[in-house]
Amino acid sequence: MGIDERICTLRLAGLGALLLGGQQAGAAGRVTRPNILVVMADDQSYPYASAYGCRMVSTPGFDTVAALGALFENAYATSPGSSPSRASMLTGLYPWQIEQAGTHGSLFPAQYTCYPELLERAGYHVGYTGKGWGPGEWRAAGRTCNPAGREYNACQLEPPFAGLSRIDYTANFRAFLEARPAGAPFCFWLGTREPHRPYERDSWQRQGMSLEQAEVPGFLPDSTEVRGDLLDYAVEIEWMDCHLCNCLEELRRRGELENTIVIVTADNGMPFPRAKANCYDAGLHVPLAVCWGARIRGGQHVEALVSLVDLFPTLLEAAGVIARSGRPPVGKSLLPLLAGDTNSVREVVYGGRERHSSARYANWGYPIRCIRERNWMLVRNFHCERWPAGDPCSCDASGRPGPACSAFYDMDDAPTKDFLIRGRTEPGVGWFFELATAHRPEYELYDLTADPACLHNLCGDPRHAAVEERLKRLLNDELERTHDPRVGPDPEIWERYPRLSGGIRHFPPPEDPRDSVFLHR
Repeated sequence: MGIDERICTLRLAGLGALLLGGQQAGAAGRVTRPNILVVMADDQSYPYASAYGCRMVSTPGFDTVAALGALFENAYATSPGSSPSRASMLTGLYPWQIEQAGTHGSLFPAQYTCYPELLERAGYHVGYTGKGWGPGEWRAAGRTCNPAGREYNACQLEPPFAGLSRIDYTANFRAFLEARPAGAPFCFWLGTREPHRPYERDSWQRQGMSLEQAEVPGFLPDSTEVRGDLLDYAVEIEWMDCHLCNCLEELRRRGELENTIVIVTADNGMPFPRAKANCYDAGLHVPLAVCWGARIRGGQHVEALVSLVDLFPTLLEAAGVIARSGRPPVGKSLLPLLAGDTNSVREVVYGGRERHSSARYANWGYPIRCIRERNWMLVRNFHCERWPAGDPCSCDASGRPGPACSAFYDMDDAPTKDFLIRGRTEPGVGWFFELATAHRPEYELYDLTADPACLHNLCGDPRHAAVEERLKRLLNDELERTHDPRVGPDPEIWERYPRLSGGIRHFPPPEDPRDSVFLHR
């Protein structure tokens, strides 16, 4: 039984009413402060939504939000991993400004206030379903609930495919609305666990899709295995979009859609080699659509650079809430931009990562920072002697190493990963394997217009020397201005933050003597 038959009430009908403004009259006693619905995909890259012209997926829910409001062509997460990216969105700060919350699977210190907390203090009914902030431990930091709000995950379903979450996002959203105090505006975080892996292999066949529909990005080989893996990814995106459709219809039915800011995006890029956990375009460039009744003009295509760190000030401005304490957010409200204020356009966006999974000796990470300006992206790898996708092999507790190239744990287990590893010595595959796993230089420079897949490093090319130097200066100045420990007196503090979510793997000691910087700390 396919997705359409099992869950989505609006895939084939009903969305036209939303586009035509066909919602019920305002509910009795409806508040003037806006409601807020943030819908967060887990691991979805731009441009995998049909509003962007992608033919591999059908996303009528996302497309409807874009048609009712604005479709952003250049939205960037601040980290290519879910935990630091979500923490950054919730706090309005870069990952390197929020201590343990800026890495993966650690603590979320209580002193960093999140926008759901501020809105709850201002009288909003706040909650989340699915995946809020995580992975990591918020209880260990003394918090009383997930930073995304109070949990609504009691409603469950039997999904049509293995790998899909059993959480009924739609039903939990309805339960949240039913629990709302009379007259209170709401702030809800709908965090789907899709299209995070694992997937049911070949689920695309049961959906009636064909391998010809797959759109293979330039950093992956074009093979049957990769195409099938991409289509399984597309099935999960469509499942998420079904729930978005249902929630839009629920708002329309209640007469709440006009007064609700709906934001649909993703925390980081697709779970494929050289995308997720990497600061290339596929790891940070995410879909984004925003609508808010008549307050945001419909049908906008926004080409300007925006960062997901901008959501914090956007939502607080819309709600009329002022953050009176703590570090000021580094983001910029999107509302002036959506109103046509060209002075609010960003010139650059920034991103970075530290530890992703337990993928290296002593639980070390792979620290990266990057800057995007116009068509240029500059990446700085702070420990380029380390393996960017994780150490090639792990070992057991006694120190006995496993097979060569059996690890690379910063890449999610997947048919595509298996295909690259099996074919690493074959013509036509080995180059892609090297792209994903080989050592990288300290700096990389890419022209995203000519090279959107970030394949050809232009650092050192005298034709682009001025661009390279300018971006290096801008990036390092911003890191210093925002007090990134990586450019401060204790750059290795990141390696001492505990990993509290997920197991710790064992790896042989590094062979490169430069990698032994922590052996005697």
